[in-house]
Amino acid sequence: MCAPCLLIVFAQAFVNVFAGALTICILVRVLLSWVPVRLPLGLADLVFGVSETVLGPIRRALPAMGGLDLSPFIAVLAIQLVQGLLIALLPPPI
Repeated sequence: MCAPCLLIVFAQAFVNVFAGALTICILVRVLLSWVPVRLPLGLADLVFGVSETVLGPIRRALPAMGGLDLSPFIAVLAIQLVQGLLIALLPPPI
């Protein structure tokens, strides 16, 4: 396989893993908001820190919904949309 092909495959894998990790982080945060569980080794702080960078701006842009927080749903949709666009912009490996 040629070197540019390996670079393209690496970029596609990176985008997929990054989008998957963000999605999992947001879903774990949603679950932790429903069931308060203490995670070991500061994992809860990591989950809240990573997910807040994505959810915070969305929450500020959304109007008040009477206690209903739709920002995780919108964030996961946006992550999937950006992932699809980035993968589509990459040329197919030869």
